[in-house]
Amino acid sequence: MHISIPPTRIRLLTLGVVAVLLAGCSTFSKDGGLDAVSAMTNARTGQSVQFSRPGAETATVDGKVAQLLGKPLTADTAVQVALLNNKGLQASLAQLGIAEADLVQAGWMSNPSFSFGRMSGGHEVEIERAIMFDIVGLLTIPVRSKIEGRRFELAKLQAASDAVRHAAETRKAYFNAVAAQQTALYSDQVRASAEASAELAKRMAQAGNFSKLAQAREQAFYADATAQLARSRHNATVAREQLVRLMGLWGDNAALTLPDRLPDLPAAPGIGSNSEAQAMEQRLDIQLAKREAAMTASALGLSKATRFINVLHAGYTNSSTTDAPREDGYEIELELPLFDWGGSRVAKAEAIYMQSVHRTANAAIRARSEVREAYSAYRTSYDLARHYRDEVVPLRKKISDEMLLRYNGMLIGVFELLADARAQINSVNTSIEAQRDYWIAETDLQAAINGTGGAAMQMRAEASGDAPQAH
Repeated sequence: MHISIPPTRIRLLTLGVVAVLLAGCSTFSKDGGLDAVSAMTNARTGQSVQFSRPGAETATVDGKVAQLLGKPLTADTAVQVALLNNKGLQASLAQLGIAEADLVQAGWMSNPSFSFGRMSGGHEVEIERAIMFDIVGLLTIPVRSKIEGRRFELAKLQAASDAVRHAAETRKAYFNAVAAQQTALYSDQVRASAEASAELAKRMAQAGNFSKLAQAREQAFYADATAQLARSRHNATVAREQLVRLMGLWGDNAALTLPDRLPDLPAAPGIGSNSEAQAMEQRLDIQLAKREAAMTASALGLSKATRFINVLHAGYTNSSTTDAPREDGYEIELELPLFDWGGSRVAKAEAIYMQSVHRTANAAIRARSEVREAYSAYRTSYDLARHYRDEVVPLRKKISDEMLLRYNGMLIGVFELLADARAQINSVNTSIEAQRDYWIAETDLQAAINGTGGAAMQMRAEASGDAPQAH
């Protein structure tokens, strides 16, 4: 038996086959882009990221976190836990799945529309059936897929930038927490010494060997030391809780065991002669700005291509009437550019593209300035911390030793010895602060080179909704 197929149906069948072939090229990746994000993060922080899904993966992450917290907490360990366990960062990584879903969706043709109509009058019934395909959507699949592919790459860069920034914030919080705890421990020692001095002054005053003025001074110092201890303990709690939040801990895991003192200073500071060049190569916000400019340029080309023919649908239709043969044909639906000629869309796309170009240039200028500023802070904090370590603290210790010799030789009394110990309090606290400032400045310098400074945060706030949409 020979079956005749109308040419219109043949063309529509061919069109459908092409659509299916094009759609088949878009599939989800195995890793969802996480491997690239983890590689970029590891290259800049030494740690990898992992997306935790409900179920077995969550249990695996919880086991890793418990294992890491079972060891003495270091800055690197804190960062590793934060990258695995912080829920805010996990929410940022989930954006990868959204971007990849958009990419896959862009590779599929829009679903066809089907219409059915029935009209009756007298003894006649007329039935119309039609199926419509979005021709423009089919023809622009390669361009739209390319645009969404760039957006997916953009999402990877943004996720890596969020991870690197979170790692830097965690490192800074770690050093703040350790320094605050070290200061609180020292304040406790000062308070204990002041309490002993006040008690001794009280007994000597009762025996008539100490004036009321001298006793009041000792009591006032003890009161001040008690107040300072309360403030330092609160500051230590605040710093610890900030670290706990960044690490995403709660319950028993929040009971962190921090070291008693900050890490020692390195033997020599780093050399910053090529910091700007490294920043231009490694800063994620620079790469992010470049990708945004390329994406908007591609979207601008699509806007120009669809300026006049913005909606074009074609499809197969047939009509049947009672006591009459069925009629076959085709239908084309075209939006006529009578009022909107697409000029506003093209102008908007061009303006957004120029906006992206200037943002890229601005990001590069800010990056260079941030690196220079961060290196100045790094070098200054290192020099100050070393100055206190090698000059101020040893001099204070030498003075204390000399005062102790004079006390043992009965040349001075116990209160003169205690007064000298009080003079060391400010030097010790300032030394702790200088050492903390060095480690924070070192973290800020690495953040400036890797692109997690203020410019990157501004880029993130401005990135939403800036790319022109294809219509």
